[in-house]
Amino acid sequence: MTPFSSEADAARHARVEATYQKVTWRLMSFIFVCWVLNYLDRVNVSFAQLHLKQDLGLSDAAYGLGVSLFFIGYITLEVPSTLLLKRIGARLTISRIMILWGAISTSMAFMTTPTQFYVARILLGAAEAGFWPGIILYLTYWYPGARRARITSRFLLAIAAAGIIGGPLSGWILHNFVDVLGFRNWQWLFFLEGLPALFMGVVAFFYLVDKPEAARWLDAEQKKIILDALAADRAGKKPAVHNRSQLLAALKDPRVYILAAGWGTVPLCGTILNYWTPTIIRQAGVSDVLHVGLLSALPYIVGALGMFVVAKSSDVTLERRWHFFASTAIGGLGGFMLPLVSNSTTAAIVCLSMISISYFAAAAIIWSIPPAYLDDNAAAAGIGAISSLGQVGAFCGPIALGWVKTVTGSLSIGLSAIAALVVLGGLAVLLGVPANSLREKAQRN
Repeated sequence: MTPFSSEADAARHARVEATYQKVTWRLMSFIFVCWVLNYLDRVNVSFAQLHLKQDLGLSDAAYGLGVSLFFIGYITLEVPSTLLLKRIGARLTISRIMILWGAISTSMAFMTTPTQFYVARILLGAAEAGFWPGIILYLTYWYPGARRARITSRFLLAIAAAGIIGGPLSGWILHNFVDVLGFRNWQWLFFLEGLPALFMGVVAFFYLVDKPEAARWLDAEQKKIILDALAADRAGKKPAVHNRSQLLAALKDPRVYILAAGWGTVPLCGTILNYWTPTIIRQAGVSDVLHVGLLSALPYIVGALGMFVVAKSSDVTLERRWHFFASTAIGGLGGFMLPLVSNSTTAAIVCLSMISISYFAAAAIIWSIPPAYLDDNAAAAGIGAISSLGQVGAFCGPIALGWVKTVTGSLSIGLSAIAALVVLGGLAVLLGVPANSLREKAQRN
């Protein structure tokens, strides 16, 4: 039990905790649902491709290219979208993203050619650009650094939830909607899983609030608690000393590139987990698409649990670098082992679970680092730049895996290469970010 010097301190601690619980329940729960739907629509193509490739005439290499094209629009517009959120607020930004995203996702049900598949993926990336870094920036408006890894991990749990829910749901749709009303099962998959995003985009416009000052559901004391904690966080950071472009300032900071290399490990793990898990499970000997969907949820469950353990440990100790490296090392080991056990369903799921731990835990830790040393003026551009640069791996990974699969008939070489890059990204953060550059303070209530 945390010791308190007086009953007054204990009472204040209780008020602080109650305030953040209220914010998390009122605000982050809604964003959690939006992110579940958003991510579900991004990765349901991994299930659709089990039937989509034949209908559209796609090879494994062409499928990998289509997956990667998503990141052209995403990378191009991510920094502008994040800066726009800073200007117009999260309410308008999230609403715009969800409505466009849902509309494009549902329209994918009517694709008939590979070209339409490629165009749809590019448009999806453009629509979604800025959602993830925008939310990371949004969290800095509400939570001090000492709480951020834990709250980020809760937000990342939405990705795990998308995998846990999406796998069985996608498998069920593919199993039960074969040629219903003359449409293919993969068409129903895109249509049914895209509609909720449209609805939540409309709701977001009326439900969200941009900053604590504007939250009518917080009383004056609760607002003061949040604003005082944020002010204490900012007090330890170096102020901006010039008025140059925020983006140019961020791009001149070498730590942005180091953290981009670290963040790049996350989408690399995601390439395996989000876009090839159904294929890997099927190749391990599971033929029924419903069973593939159910089994695909297991790595996400393990990854979510691992993320909570790592994020809590990182926040309690205020140590980021070693926690991040440990996370990438687990994922790298899983990637190296996966080709060796590809014929065993159980062993393959264990390796996928290790990759999942890396995917979620590394993401929760890496995004607690930029706000610890970037001043307020540079935060939006810096976070956007790190996210965009790190997505290079997300663009190249699916293309490389698809090409390797087409040429060799196996994912082995590609999986081993990704595993090596993941470990190198972890080392980049461990060795390239000095511990004394992270200005985080333990929270005192």
